[in-house]
Amino acid sequence: MFYQVLKYLLLGPLLRLVFRPRIEGLDHVPAEGAAIIAGNHLSFADHFVMPAIVPRRVTFLAKAEYFTGPGLKGRLTAAFFRGVGQIPVDRSGGRASQAAISSGLAVLRKGRLLGIYPEGTRSHDGRLYKGRTGVASMAIKAGVPVVPCAMIGTFEAQPTGRRLPRIMRITIRFGAPLDFSRYAGLEDERHALRAVTDEIMYEILALSGQEYVDTYAGEAKAAAQARARAHGRRGHGKESAD
Repeated sequence: MFYQVLKYLLLGPLLRLVFRPRIEGLDHVPAEGAAIIAGNHLSFADHFVMPAIVPRRVTFLAKAEYFTGPGLKGRLTAAFFRGVGQIPVDRSGGRASQAAISSGLAVLRKGRLLGIYPEGTRSHDGRLYKGRTGVASMAIKAGVPVVPCAMIGTFEAQPTGRRLPRIMRITIRFGAPLDFSRYAGLEDERHALRAVTDEIMYEILALSGQEYVDTYAGEAKAAAQARARAHGRRGHGKESAD
């Protein structure tokens, strides 16, 4: 009930007013049955804008940190994300990754739409990064199509660190569903998982027109932060010497 109120009465109309989204290829999203919508991830707003325009409910796998914040703000944030259909996942890798896949498969077994960002985290610079293979594992195990999706303009509207979005028009573009039934039974084969993931990322790239970087987003973000810290230390040292 909370989801429907947010989508159709509160959050949905507000998002349409702020972003005036141009929608392309919405007919590619199946009207019924399980499917994965795999998209690029440029902004915090992505969690809400795309589900607001898809007629069916989309359940996203969201980072666990959204559900574990301290105090009243943390509890309200957690309640909000649960209310809009988000499922918390631990992104630390290993067994946590398998738990995330199990959570996604549970959604798909109910015949629902599962939303996922194969990059694993938001792009810090607007480029498209290498995809994690969890999306491929779920697609093969569940035997469901993957609909590629590109968010265009949300990075400019609300980049990382910006609390309130700019009022501007964005584009949401869906591609034709991808069928990976030819990989049935190969969900534990590393090369098959990488091939499927790369095909999905290629389709997202074709839709978004982003620059592609063959590195994981988390690693690139960490490297950028390390360079910034090093630059800050050098700058501080130079000021001290002067």
